[in-house]
Amino acid sequence: MASGKLTTHVLDTARGCPGAGIGILLYRVSGNSHRKIAEAVTNADGRTDAPMLEGTAFKTGTYEMIFQVGAYLTQIGTPSDDPQFLDQIPIRFGISDADAHYHVPLLLSPFGYSTYRGS
Repeated sequence: MASGKLTTHVLDTARGCPGAGIGILLYRVSGNSHRKIAEAVTNADGRTDAPMLEGTAFKTGTYEMIFQVGAYLTQIGTPSDDPQFLDQIPIRFGISDADAHYHVPLLLSPFGYSTYRGS
């Protein structure tokens, strides 16, 4: 059985605080097919309450997390353009080791973002 897991968190780098209340959708990607396999909302610490994937659900392959940041950015007072500059942020990544911990955070500001593979 695979012992790896996938975790994430959101940090609001403009305000220097966790990004709380942000919806996250996780898809498994195969060619042009996307299949939703998990969803969560970040807690007060900007993290999900449980790993996005773990145990038998954690498999090698290509995945995409979509961070639904629009409502959060509106709530913190980002000027509301129509359409918003950032609303949904997709991050596509690969998992090649079913026994590793993959941590894919989102560093967010109202007009930019970045990510990395953390630990």
